[in-house]
Amino acid sequence: MTVVYRVDKFDVPEPARAEFWRHVRRTHAILRDQPGFLDDALLEQHSGPGRFNAVTIVRWSSADDLPSARAAVQAAHRAEGFEPAAFFTAAGIEADLANYVEIEA
Repeated sequence: MTVVYRVDKFDVPEPARAEFWRHVRRTHAILRDQPGFLDDALLEQHSGPGRFNAVTIVRWSSADDLPSARAAVQAAHRAEGFEPAAFFTAAGIEADLANYVEIEA
């Protein structure tokens, strides 16, 4: 199986920063309990001209693990009454979300 990296990049306005990270931490707590989860990183930009100031990375043992992890997160969000898309819109957060695999050197 091929390891999959979920790399999500965000442009988070300063007023939304604390709430954004609170939601991210809660979501990653759920992801860490899912089958196939290998590890993760929550990153915040400290220098450079890049547009995205927050990045999250989750490494999964295979693409087969992604649907159940997505379903678990969606169920938790529904139970909490949290709608990520609505929060992003209201907070002015822009996101670039994608799955990646390693290429041969």
